[in-house]
Amino acid sequence: MKLYLLLVSTLLALPAFADTAPVRARDLGIPFDGVPGPLNAITDVAGVTVGHETIIRDLPDNHAVRTGVTAILPRGLASMKSNVYAGWSPLNGNGEMTGTTWVEEGGFLEGPVMITNTHSVGAVHEGVIQWRVAQGAADDTGYFWSVPVVAETWDGHLNDINGFHVRPAHAGAALDHAGGGAVEEGNVGGGTGMTCFDFKCGIGTSSRIVVVDDVSYTLGVLVQANFGRRHDLRVAGVPVGDQFPGDLIYSQLETDIKMHSSIIVVVATDAPLLPHQLKRIARRVPLAIGVTGDTGQNGSGDIFIAFSTANAEAAQGRSDAIIHSIPNDSMNELFAATVHATEEAIINALIAGEDMTGDLGHVAKAIDHKKLQTILRRHGRLID
Repeated sequence: MKLYLLLVSTLLALPAFADTAPVRARDLGIPFDGVPGPLNAITDVAGVTVGHETIIRDLPDNHAVRTGVTAILPRGLASMKSNVYAGWSPLNGNGEMTGTTWVEEGGFLEGPVMITNTHSVGAVHEGVIQWRVAQGAADDTGYFWSVPVVAETWDGHLNDINGFHVRPAHAGAALDHAGGGAVEEGNVGGGTGMTCFDFKCGIGTSSRIVVVDDVSYTLGVLVQANFGRRHDLRVAGVPVGDQFPGDLIYSQLETDIKMHSSIIVVVATDAPLLPHQLKRIARRVPLAIGVTGDTGQNGSGDIFIAFSTANAEAAQGRSDAIIHSIPNDSMNELFAATVHATEEAIINALIAGEDMTGDLGHVAKAIDHKKLQTILRRHGRLID
């Protein structure tokens, strides 16, 4: 009996799921600038929730489904009734983010940001509206008017993208799954079939704590990374890509015309920013993309949206609402946080990617963590 109790107490003392805990860039000793939030995720911004719906199926004739949907809700379930100030900006426009015309015109993000694959934008767009109607939450006019924000990147190498396997119900499922806490990264949701720098990639996230005029704010980033050529890859400032010459996903011809090279970035903050200031935040995202080695290819859809969860009264349409904002002269730390968090989110997506065999037997290999550590250590860029 004593031996049994000893064994039980020993097992209870062991860390749960130690062998399956996700590995992130900082776990490998990769250094980044800035101070992350408690979860180092976009959900460090209070109220923001994230949900994934992952679709993996094997089909006849060697086809395969490797795709999904990711949902980001600025105010959780309240997002459909309580809008947020927002701004957007592209780096290269060979892609799609619906709803941005109204974001530009009205200054608000009205509902969630959804991310999926290129040929599923329509299904997800429809699914968001269906989900909203099912919630029974008409707007103040009594209508279910909605112009959803749906963004995409191309997963046609690993996914049977022309099989149209994402349906409106999958968008609803991603919204239903949305919650706070840790955010799953890598081969999940919209990132399921995505690759970057010729490695398996997908969803990544990060956050920063920023002090502006003695007030602490949080800024978080989520990326769906599907961009970059391997020889351009830089990690912690080190050009590592050329030291991984094997297992290239795409042929040289495909790399040269690269229609599957895109990244969607969502930036969230609780700092009180106005729409034009949030556009300025979105315009800083490309600086982080450049840090990782990409230059915005002709065939790349690099599109970014930023929103602020502050100024809740502004969403209510009250003419007497008092609006707060940070002065433009005080935004530099938020600019820096955007760049640092986006860089880390991209590398987190890269580190979280796992080997995947997909449509027509195509294979995408994850980056070798140990080899990457060896390279960074040799350059004095690893925290041991």
